[in-house]
Amino acid sequence: MIRILIVDDHPAVGTGTKTLLEQEDDMEVDVISDSLQTENKLFEKAYDVLLLDLYMPGLNGIELAKQIKTTYPDMKVLIYTGFDLSTHFNLLVESNISGFVSKTASKEQLVTAIQCALREEVVVPLHLFKQLRRAEAKVNDTTSDGDEKALAISLNEKEHNILNEVSKGFTNKHIAQNLHMSQRSVEYTLTGIFNKLEVRSRTEALMKAKELGLISEI
Repeated sequence: MIRILIVDDHPAVGTGTKTLLEQEDDMEVDVISDSLQTENKLFEKAYDVLLLDLYMPGLNGIELAKQIKTTYPDMKVLIYTGFDLSTHFNLLVESNISGFVSKTASKEQLVTAIQCALREEVVVPLHLFKQLRRAEAKVNDTTSDGDEKALAISLNEKEHNILNEVSKGFTNKHIAQNLHMSQRSVEYTLTGIFNKLEVRSRTEALMKAKELGLISEI
């Protein structure tokens, strides 16, 4: 029996996915909506696979995955979300997860993703796989003990486009209009850029991006 735990702050989504998966004879599914209760649930019962929503209050999917993998390094973790994953790809990979599954995936795709994770195979949607050709900017970063290490910052085409729009002084609303995307998508992408560059504001992001040669000086 494959024991699965779904962590999603939308109970209807979790319950619907549970119903879908338990149509399989070898799958047993539990659902919780509070990400902060995940470790307690794992202590109470052994699971083979976790399906984590990406955006949740308390702990988001990335933070939760890192926490779980520290305590349970062999746990198979899949990010289960309806949002675009491309802006968070590097962070998700660094979280040591087993793959990504869209909430629009069919039952067959979801079951396949779980089975692949159990076989130590990484599941990546085709549209995301095609975006892996991204710009690499490498700089030398000096550590506190004086040693130098290579620091790689990767931005995909969407992130480059949004950063360039930010450098022109456009608001998120105007960027969304200019690039024909939703304002929320712009905001999520900017959050991903901030995380990659380890900054907290648009101004800091522009300064860091120019320093790394990711965008041209104005």
